[in-house]
Amino acid sequence: MPTVKNILGPYRFFFYSFDCNEPMHVHVQREKMICKFWLEPFVVSNNHGFTPKELNIIREMIYNNKNKIMEAWHEHCGKTPRSKN
Repeated sequence: MPTVKNILGPYRFFFYSFDCNEPMHVHVQREKMICKFWLEPFVVSNNHGFTPKELNIIREMIYNNKNKIMEAWHEHCGKTPRSKN
């Protein structure tokens, strides 16, 4: 499971090896809790255990590190980034 490096905090941001056939997203884990956020559009896909308050913290962390997460996604999936309009 590729992990996105250099995002400080108690969470692990990662992808599964088979994720590349889905729209761009990131999984976030802390202890036994896990959630998944789609990146475009930027919404939570599922959540198992995080409180709404903690999901907001995670959402902000993803937003602040979106370029880093997208770069890691493209590196893992072997695709070039989409152009930004």
